[in-house]
Amino acid sequence: MIEVRNIAKSFGGLMAVAGCSCHIRQGSITGLIGPNGAGKTTLFNIIAGFEKPDAGRILFGGEDVTGVAPHRLFHKGLVRTFQIPHEFGGMTVLENLMLVPPGQHGERLLYPLFCRGRVRHQEQEIRRKAEETLAFLNIDHLKHELAGNLSGGQKKLLELGRTIMTDARAVLLDEPGAGVNRTLLGKLADDIRRLNRERGYTFCIIEHDMGLIMELCDPVIVMAEGKVLAEGTMEEIRANDRVKEAYLGEGGRA
Repeated sequence: MIEVRNIAKSFGGLMAVAGCSCHIRQGSITGLIGPNGAGKTTLFNIIAGFEKPDAGRILFGGEDVTGVAPHRLFHKGLVRTFQIPHEFGGMTVLENLMLVPPGQHGERLLYPLFCRGRVRHQEQEIRRKAEETLAFLNIDHLKHELAGNLSGGQKKLLELGRTIMTDARAVLLDEPGAGVNRTLLGKLADDIRRLNRERGYTFCIIEHDMGLIMELCDPVIVMAEGKVLAEGTMEEIRANDRVKEAYLGEGGRA
């Protein structure tokens, strides 16, 4: 689904990503882990079009999308979430979801004046899909709540709901477990698994919660110093001495 070919990116004298290559297999839930400063978020930003690489290529579904703007990748089905959710706090949960689908007739200048029936019909369809999405996530009881009033975990579920409204092909999740209590974290993991199994979503997840990675991800990619250090199942990663050293230093083996 996603192929990263020799990506390099520096900021001033700091080499954030240094010749990184990896694959995200279609239909997988791939984990991306590594110590702080390994280059994970920079790589996500490059894949999603928020940063342009100094060298290398990104392929999405076999198409070269290197440097393509995020809004164009959105229309191709590649969606990225952020560690800190970006909800519209003054709007309801339902309204946040209804904003997402592109090409809405009501956004055009003349349609609300001359094509009210088409605008109303499309809005009803979008509302129906948003309500189904909230029911899928079991947060339909919050649909009239202002998004700014949600807990951190509920905002992460809302963020996941917004990806459902896009009919995404691949979703890049940046630390979905950060700031989420254990109960909602289990719910979030279940929803990611269901979207992968029932709707065919491909996921790549940056996460520091190794329990969540162990529960969800196969394969797991480990980055260190801007490069891929190892790739495999979580059992293989845990047994890898180079990974232990990258996380724990020279004493990692002991």
